[in-house]
Amino acid sequence: MTQEITIIIAATFGFLAIILGAFGAHFLKKKLTTDQLTSFETGVKYQMYHAIVLLTLGLQFNEKYANSLLLFTIGVLLFSFSIYGLVLSDAFGKKMKFLGPITPLGGLCLAAGWLLLGVSIL
Repeated sequence: MTQEITIIIAATFGFLAIILGAFGAHFLKKKLTTDQLTSFETGVKYQMYHAIVLLTLGLQFNEKYANSLLLFTIGVLLFSFSIYGLVLSDAFGKKMKFLGPITPLGGLCLAAGWLLLGVSIL
């Protein structure tokens, strides 16, 4: 990934986290159970956390972070977006169960990204 692509991804993730967070807080609050809303908010939080990390690393871009940046990006897509899909599909009566196993894969990518980031600093 290049510096520009990293910053664009960070900005996109940040923008979508704000939009989805507001969507969850205002529109979905009446349609979701407490557990569903909590899960949705978890997806938004992790997306925003990693948008900030991507932005920070993008602004101080170094090729040695490339694998972490890629894992963070893939991790957010798999983790947060599978949660959104699971929650929304369940709330509207057509739960997409195939997304269930994708969420932990996304979490694994996020954890691996953090581990590689630490290793790349050493």
